[in-house]
Parts: sequence; C-alpha cells; structure tokens
Amino acid sequence: MQYHIRKPWQLAQKLHTPEDVYVNRRWHRREFLRTLGLSAAGIGMGAHLIGCDTASDEEVLKSGKVEVPAALAERAPEPTEKEWEPAKDNSFGALHNPNFEYGRPETKEEDASRYTNFYEFSGSKNNYSRVGDFEPHPWKFEITGLCAKPRVFDIDDIYKMMPFEERDYRHRCVETWAMCVPWTGFALSELLKKVEPTAQAKFVGFQTFDVPNKKDEQAGLPTFAGPNMSSGYPWPYTEGLTIDEAMNELAFIATGIYGKPLAKQHGAPIRLVVPWKYGFKSCKSIVRITLTDKQPATFWNTLGPQEYGFTANVNPEVPHPRWSQATEWMLPSQATRYDTVIYNGYGDYVAKLYT
Repeated sequence: MQYHIRKPWQLAQKLHTPEDVYVNRRWHRREFLRTLGLSAAGIGMGAHLIGCDTASDEEVLKSGKVEVPAALAERAPEPTEKEWEPAKDNSFGALHNPNFEYGRPETKEEDASRYTNFYEFSGSKNNYSRVGDFEPHPWKFEITGLCAKPRVFDIDDIYKMMPFEERDYRHRCVETWAMCVPWTGFALSELLKKVEPTAQAKFVGFQTFDVPNKKDEQAGLPTFAGPNMSSGYPWPYTEGLTIDEAMNELAFIATGIYGKPLAKQHGAPIRLVVPWKYGFKSCKSIVRITLTDKQPATFWNTLGPQEYGFTANVNPEVPHPRWSQATEWMLPSQATRYDTVIYNGYGDYVAKLYT
C-alpha cells in the first residue's frame, strides 16, 4: 500500500466529528477490561471525565511535581556548538531542537498533567491525585541482556553524563486523544550505545517498577508498588521495540517535560517516548531495559493481542476492533478533531523501518 507521507508540520486539520467516535468512546480500555472480568470497582477505576475535574490548575501541577534533584541543579549548561536556541524555562540547561514541530498548538501543561494513563495507580485519568506517595528519587535502572557492558545506572549519573535536548513531539493515545508537549531528554540510541548491544540483539524490552523482590532490592532498583496493582493484570508493565526502532533517531528517553523534571503521573523520573506509535508503547518509570533476541511479551499485547499489537504504529487505515482510528482529538476538548496521519506524521523518520 502506498502512502503520501506528510511532513510533520503539514498535518491536515479538517474539522469533523463522526458520531460513532464521538458518542461515549473515551473509556475504550475500561470496556475491554470488563470483557476480561476486571470490573471498574475491582481495579480502582473511578469515574473521571476531563470536564468534571474540580481540582484547580495549580493543584494539578503541584500534586505530581518533582523537585529539581541536586545533581540536575548542579548540571552545567549544554555546549552551544549547535546553532540551537536554549530551551525555555528549563531545569536541564538543554537546547531546543528545531527539527521537530507540532503542526498544532502546544497543549497546556495543566491539561497534559490532568489527563494521563498510568494503570499502576488507577484506570482513571486523574492520576495526578493518586501519585503522592510515589518517590522517583533516588532512582536506579539497569540495562541487561545481549550487550557487552550491562550496567546499573543511577538517575543522578544520567543527569551528569547525557546530552539533554528539548523536542516538541505529538503524542497519540490508542484511545484517540492526543497532545503536543515539549519533552527534555536524549536519543535512546545514545543510551544503548553505552552498553554496546551485541549483533544477536534483535529486540529491546522495557519494564516499569514492580512489586518488591529480592533481586531488585539487591540491585538497588526501585520496587514501588502502586495502589492499583490488581492481580488481574500481567504485572510488571512491560513494552518493547525492535532494535532498529530503538536505534532510530526519533526514539527518545525523556527525563523532563515543559522544561521541568517529569511529573510523577508522566512517568518520573525516566520514560520512553516513541511518538510514531500509540502511547501505551511509551513505558513509564523505567527500572529495566533488556536486550534480547526474542520479541518480548508486553503488557497490553498480553492482555489482548487482537486489540493491542506489538508494533502499534499510528495508522488511520487500521481501526481498533472497537473504534475508528481515522480521527483524533486534542486535550482538553473533543470539540475539535483532526485527521489521523500515518505514523503520527513522522513518516520521514520511520517509514523506512516498515517497507
């Protein structure tokens, strides 16, 4: 099939709202979980609609806020050999990469912080109100598997060693909502190079925090157990990419958003961002990265392989079994819909991976 790949800044903005998409389609995965016998009550899913949240914007931003760690505050500004402008209002001394544009208005920080998926805490969207006990610092994660130099990284070491930049990326959820946010971080490929993947490595697996176990405790890895870790889920949350996807320049490790350390509900202190794929691929609060020769089992693909594929590229011509992916709506309102674009508009970067 031949596609016309638009530039990222050439996204069509035709306004239309198909009835089958508009009418009560926000809770797609809640419906799916009910088919598995996991009731909303049983897994802590409170009724939450974006227009019914009574918290003020200030309360939303404060509730998941992460203070700037000392290692980040002491970080020297990035060298300026590149002809890039410094990022605005940022704690990282990062430069703003001008090669990425939204093609739409930037989502307000309070809207992006108010409406998130983080199933370890709840199946609702108001996770900002549920993450208060989560401590993302100190934090360690390990890279292991098929690599010459497996290693445990301290997040403070990451702040010191990695070249941070800010990228304006669009984010598309499989549930058809979308946002445009500035992430601060670095290319995933630069991190993987530090452990030297072997030629046998064909996939990269990612894991979010899990319930405590002795192995993690011995490695110094965080083992926070969220309040919603129902036994009906295949915990811990896992995701995966092919090695070629992981080494693509678009694959990004984020440590910040809106120039600040990642808020807790956004996956503090370190998360994956793969903007050409649906949002569930972007693993949050990473504690383990594994290089392997086999496709790793992943959370949503394990729960419903017919509904959540491993590849999960944004594609308007491939509907979800229970709803269309042809259009999307931008936080905070469903009033304006946009046409979905293949690879979320990033075809120039990734289409070659799927020829």
